[in-house]
Amino acid sequence: MDKQLSHEERVIGAVKKALPAVVSIIVSKDFETFKNEIRKFPQGPIPLDQYMNQKEILESVPRTEDGRVKIGGGSGFFIDPSGLVMTNKHVVMDADAEYMVMTASDDHFSAKVLARDPINDIAILKLEASGSVFPIIEIGDSNKIQLGQTVIAIGTALGDFQDTVSTGVVSGLSRFITAITDTEGHSARLHGLIQTDAAINPGNSGGPLVDTDGRAIGVNAAVVFGAQNIGFAIPINKAQRDIEDVKKFGRIKKPFLGVRYVLVNANLQNKMNLSVNHGAMVLRENIPLCPGCEPVVPGSPAAKAGIKEGDVILTYNNIQISDKKGLEEMLDQSKIGEEITVKLLRNGGEQDIKVVLEERK
Repeated sequence: MDKQLSHEERVIGAVKKALPAVVSIIVSKDFETFKNEIRKFPQGPIPLDQYMNQKEILESVPRTEDGRVKIGGGSGFFIDPSGLVMTNKHVVMDADAEYMVMTASDDHFSAKVLARDPINDIAILKLEASGSVFPIIEIGDSNKIQLGQTVIAIGTALGDFQDTVSTGVVSGLSRFITAITDTEGHSARLHGLIQTDAAINPGNSGGPLVDTDGRAIGVNAAVVFGAQNIGFAIPINKAQRDIEDVKKFGRIKKPFLGVRYVLVNANLQNKMNLSVNHGAMVLRENIPLCPGCEPVVPGSPAAKAGIKEGDVILTYNNIQISDKKGLEEMLDQSKIGEEITVKLLRNGGEQDIKVVLEERK
């Protein structure tokens, strides 16, 4: 019984310690912009006006206190007393939206997006609050996480319930999933994730996953719809590199290769008549009217090295590319200016090519 009480007291203490640094993020647009976007929505196989006309839609949408249309939201947490907030990239992907941050004390501040991580689902905002000092969350060490460890997810559940707390354990480590990461429906493979059974609901995205000492060990990122008690968080050590970059350079610096690809599996091997069942096949994205969606980005390190559409990148510095060890993960562990070697499968033959990584712009 004493152990149970001690555990409960630790959880309560951790929440009290972390909660002042947790914020809600409100995404909004002015009414006229939203109205014009509604008019552009495709009708699909069933006309929208059979259920609700545009006027009814416009009258029913949620509004902010200043009359703007609320189009989304999420959570975040202070990482610097000056007003730097960490959240998920997918929470703040709309370049045409405005962002408002509500603190635990119900104060509201406008915010701008300083940086979006091109590989991980991480973004950093800066509050427009000159001279203000904000409470920050203590950063833990995600490399020390253990299976079965108690964790606490904090955020604004469903976009309405601020300061929601849920507890659970670390259910898995080094998970990888495919998730939608922007407003156009593009997907990305998120790797090295923490799996937890602590409830992570829509709106919790971007909030902290904390340990029983109140330290952030992850950034809540995704929930599996249709499943129970399966949520994912980005390890804080991955996000820590972004924090350091923004503080030092004012942006997130990431190495860039410059290819679009699909991972090779048995199905793709049969379909494309390949001799291998692993690797990353360089292919263009199947997105209509998408300028800049070439399989090899012009002027990129990959283009300069001679990588072409249809090539299969088999290894990266002698490490085989697979479902469990993807190209993004290897890039994330490399440095700008580093010369790496990739083994290509091209026209049935293999060859090694050296590539000098550049900074992603």
